[in-house]
Amino acid sequence: MINENYPQIDLSQWQQVGEGGNGRTYVSPAAPGKILKVNNARLSTFDAVKHEFDVSKAVEALGLSVPHVYEIVRVGEAYATISQLVKDKKSLSRICHDEPERTEEMARLLCQKGKEFFATPCNTSNFPGRKEQVLWAIDHADFVSKKSRRIIRAFAESIPERTTCVHGDFQTGNIIQSGDRFYWIDLDRFAYGDPMFDIGHLFQICKVYAPMKQVQDIFHMTQDQFFRFWDTFAKEYTGKEDHSEFDRVSGKFACLDVIVRTYFVKPTFLEKLFFRMHVRKLVKGYYL
Repeated sequence: MINENYPQIDLSQWQQVGEGGNGRTYVSPAAPGKILKVNNARLSTFDAVKHEFDVSKAVEALGLSVPHVYEIVRVGEAYATISQLVKDKKSLSRICHDEPERTEEMARLLCQKGKEFFATPCNTSNFPGRKEQVLWAIDHADFVSKKSRRIIRAFAESIPERTTCVHGDFQTGNIIQSGDRFYWIDLDRFAYGDPMFDIGHLFQICKVYAPMKQVQDIFHMTQDQFFRFWDTFAKEYTGKEDHSEFDRVSGKFACLDVIVRTYFVKPTFLEKLFFRMHVRKLVKGYYL
């Protein structure tokens, strides 16, 4: 059902300027200083867009650097958001693509900005707990075997309760640079909890999904860059040359990262097959 309270946007008056795993972005001469974000179909419902809008407002109130969101609009039957256009921006992914020799520098930068992010106190009354979401997802993920479910749940229950800010999609595409300023974007899965939930997500992309051509295309990075990025990030985050133990724990959280997706979006049949394969791989590699 369409909510008529939100203005309708004529997309023919907007020019596409970007595309990522979750949707597309547009600009228009009629809206200077603003950008239109249109999510992919499953994320463009009113509830999904309203949630993303409200979260962005609440995260901004924490003092974290995020683009200001102005309003919710409609694009046909879909919902979208109009927010601050960050001029001359580049994601860390794009910088790695354009200047491959800076890959390690960008890994150290994400580590620095990530630690600042994790040090920000989170208002737990405004945001959900990631551990609670994960435990719910483990019980409802029908692509996980009973044996694996018991092993994974035991680990999830052992995770300490933390009130750290958790981005939910912590990776090279979701921090952008404009001049000397940095902004966090795509905050719809923001929560509080152990920062390893975010680290596990980054590990998933840089080590598990890195060989996949589709992932390389989305992030504009090669498999070698992903591996170099993770190696540098892990050394910087831990302060150790040998980060094998950090990798082992990150692999466990990467498994939770696969499963928790079911909390946000109901997976298709093909997605369940994909998730089942990776859960088995991660359980075998990091839990057993």
